[in-house]
Amino acid sequence: MSAPANQQIIEQLQAVIAAADEILRKSPTDEHSDLPGMDLRRGLSRLRAVIERLSSSNSSYVRELVLIDRDWVGGEALSMYRGVALSLVDDTQAGYTRSLRELIHSDVFADYFDIAGHLQESGYKDAAAVIGGSTLEGHLRNLCRKHGIDTERQTPAGKAPKKADALNSDLAAAGAYGKLDQKNVTAWLDLRNNAAHGHYTEYSKEQVAIFLSSVRDFITRLPA
Repeated sequence: MSAPANQQIIEQLQAVIAAADEILRKSPTDEHSDLPGMDLRRGLSRLRAVIERLSSSNSSYVRELVLIDRDWVGGEALSMYRGVALSLVDDTQAGYTRSLRELIHSDVFADYFDIAGHLQESGYKDAAAVIGGSTLEGHLRNLCRKHGIDTERQTPAGKAPKKADALNSDLAAAGAYGKLDQKNVTAWLDLRNNAAHGHYTEYSKEQVAIFLSSVRDFITRLPA
């Protein structure tokens, strides 16, 4: 994950932690048992939402929230949610949030982009676009697996892989990334499809260079 993306995650977590601190300060007791119910629910829901969104549905941070929900209530639960968020901040700052699988995928995709970049610079824009697009689709499938999204669809003949456009829609609907990224992915897939189907006059060498740079940044920001 790039440094700007890391910083954005840290800032979002710190903002929600600060809001939880304001709520906890309203109670003079260590147990925080007298907090207003509305404030308590708002604090818990905001912390849970940001932790789930910035980690993953099966991360250790989310599993910790499940245990807290089982054993604790009220202000004590909010205080413990806050602790989980602080751990996520510390781990993000230290670079510990990337899994081994994410690191392997990152290295593999970097190799593909090196190949695509060399082809593009050597005048083979069409081959570069196909490799870049295939790498993007592979990353979309890995992102779906990370977020628990099925990468196959049911057909009369049995299961078949979902198309990249469907994966893009499913990922955006699940909150894996926002509408702007979804629109960008749609445009990138369109360029890839033009290359794959021989529509070589529909895009330029310069557009392929921008495409490769943009997809590389997307994969770096959203590791799988």
